[in-house]
Amino acid sequence: MPSTTPDHSATTDPASSGRGRRLGLLSGTGAYVLWGATPGFWALVDQAAPVEILAHRLAWTLVLMVVVCLFLGRLSALRGLGPRRWALISVAAILIAVNWGVYIYAVLAERVIEVSLGYYINPLISVLLGVLVLGERLRGVQWIALGVAATAVLVVTLDYGRLPVIALVVAGSFAVYGLLKKTVPLDSLNSLTAESMVLAPFAMAYLVWLQVTGAATFLAEGPLHSALLIAAGPVTALPLLLFGFAAQRIPLSVMGMLQYLAPTLQLLWAVLIAGESMPASRWIGFGLVWLALAIFSIDALRTARRAGAAAAAARRQTESTVSAPDQL
Repeated sequence: MPSTTPDHSATTDPASSGRGRRLGLLSGTGAYVLWGATPGFWALVDQAAPVEILAHRLAWTLVLMVVVCLFLGRLSALRGLGPRRWALISVAAILIAVNWGVYIYAVLAERVIEVSLGYYINPLISVLLGVLVLGERLRGVQWIALGVAATAVLVVTLDYGRLPVIALVVAGSFAVYGLLKKTVPLDSLNSLTAESMVLAPFAMAYLVWLQVTGAATFLAEGPLHSALLIAAGPVTALPLLLFGFAAQRIPLSVMGMLQYLAPTLQLLWAVLIAGESMPASRWIGFGLVWLALAIFSIDALRTARRAGAAAAAARRQTESTVSAPDQL
């Protein structure tokens, strides 16, 4: 993964800057497309139980991330972390494992529509956490977006006849995970490596137990199945590397818009390929979610534009003050 230090050469050379933005946009799009396509991958290993698949994902992700970090010389960032930060990383690791495990279970149980709903409402859950945990204040428009999203969850609940537990667990675990990551100064590459270090030993012990007891599907369901389980590592890491590359080259607002590619592709996969049921009432619920996201996103873009204009005006004022001749 590239360094998090800004590429100043790109900012001074318009051609290089343009190329960087194009590459960043392609990388960001690729990351979210891959994340959106992962239901198709997990469906290929459905001979294994969700817990076994999750264990392989954790184990092979660690192997790959350690190799990548060694190649890039990035493991040194983990050496200075104290007990408190490792404790936070451990909690984050548990949350992301819950997120991954529920995702895999949902694919095998043909409930990907709920996963899609979870990732759609995740940004709104993150905003709500900011209010409840960080004491952030919301604008009126943001409260309207949250109200519309809550109505959407109610509509989907009535449609299912139960709470959309998978959606809420996916959204909640990922939102709290993101909140915790703000407290640990690690980039996404080192963060995933550290989190894998915490959980991979348990995953490996579980996989050894499965092999010893003869309950494992690894090596028992043919070479293709085993290769796919090993590929869980690259399937996890590649989108992350693309995301890290893109995040350095395109504005956060663009990344914010791209994030909706993943749940959209998950929804399309669930309806068009997996054949999951999508009655009219469920479409109404999703429509309300999309309305909430549109309200939220438009407000965020307008706020960012106003903040940018104010900052530019302040810079111009400062420059004119500094360059003004001394009249004394």
